[in-house]
Amino acid sequence: MRKNVKTLLSCMVGMTLLMLTACGGGAADNTSAAATTAVPTVATAGAEGGASQDAPKVDVDRASEFVTIATGPTSGIYYPIGGAFATALGNAGYKTSAQATGASVENINLIGKGEAELAIAMQDSVMQAYQGFGAFDTPNPDLRALMRLWPNYVQLVTLKSTGINSVEDLKGKRVGVGAPNSGVELNARMIYEAYGMTYEDSQVDYLSYGEAIDQMKNGQCDAAFVTSGLPNSTVSELAYSYDMVVVPIDGAGRDALVEKYPFFSKSVIPADTYNNKEDVESVFVYNIMLVNKDVSDDMVYDILDCVFSDEGIATIKASHNTADKNIDVSFGVDDVKIPLHDGAAKWWKEHGYETPQN
Repeated sequence: MRKNVKTLLSCMVGMTLLMLTACGGGAADNTSAAATTAVPTVATAGAEGGASQDAPKVDVDRASEFVTIATGPTSGIYYPIGGAFATALGNAGYKTSAQATGASVENINLIGKGEAELAIAMQDSVMQAYQGFGAFDTPNPDLRALMRLWPNYVQLVTLKSTGINSVEDLKGKRVGVGAPNSGVELNARMIYEAYGMTYEDSQVDYLSYGEAIDQMKNGQCDAAFVTSGLPNSTVSELAYSYDMVVVPIDGAGRDALVEKYPFFSKSVIPADTYNNKEDVESVFVYNIMLVNKDVSDDMVYDILDCVFSDEGIATIKASHNTADKNIDVSFGVDDVKIPLHDGAAKWWKEHGYETPQN
């Protein structure tokens, strides 16, 4: 009997030692694995309204990756929305920075020089850079997109006292066309062209729209081009304090613009956006989130997982009314006119969306 009890106790001690050894080995494995974040699959509504549950996981060491996001001037919409992207990625574990810039053209150049991982730019500027015309002397076929963002509406604003009621009325007037080679300025130049005009027909000032509107208040500028989401706070302030007019972009000139530059789309600035009692004919062009082509496929895939996680998209939508209404996975990417980054193409395809041909 004693012998049997002794044998039983020996077996129990041996089993206990084996279990402790196994637990110790498991702890060592977990410590090693903690250095790399295994990203969970994000359940996201697909093009058919369903949810993609089975996208493969990717391993990204977020804590060792730095993401610089090129945004725009602090007075514009790019800056708060780009900052929200940085916050969303930072909350997910990336090291991030939102960089204030001169917006589209500067951002495209920063991407091209490898000085930013992500950058916001208007699609017209992106297409000029990609194909090599307008503000860009040579094509940059390496530009890659992460996702489509919100539409930027071309808003030509003036005061009633100037008598400007059409694009043609800009002849002989003092016009703020945007900072040199900014997205606003490229829009203004193409609109002048579409209406059979050049900058020589006006007294143009290369001012940001904030500066131009300040000069309008002082009687030093007659009209200003503003290209942004709706509503624009600077324009709203002008409309609140002055008898502002939103000049229509319509007729044959608009038809010529859209035909030659199909990244523009006909639209309206809805009634009561500012002090306008009726819809005003205009055009819009999408913004694009560019991504550096040298960022790894896994990291780009993971960035989209972070952006469209519940916490990530909530952070981005809370940054501005424009983001709340116009940044959503359901909008897809079929209207992005440059190739997607391979990691982005994989993410969008696996979440149920048609993607542009790379």
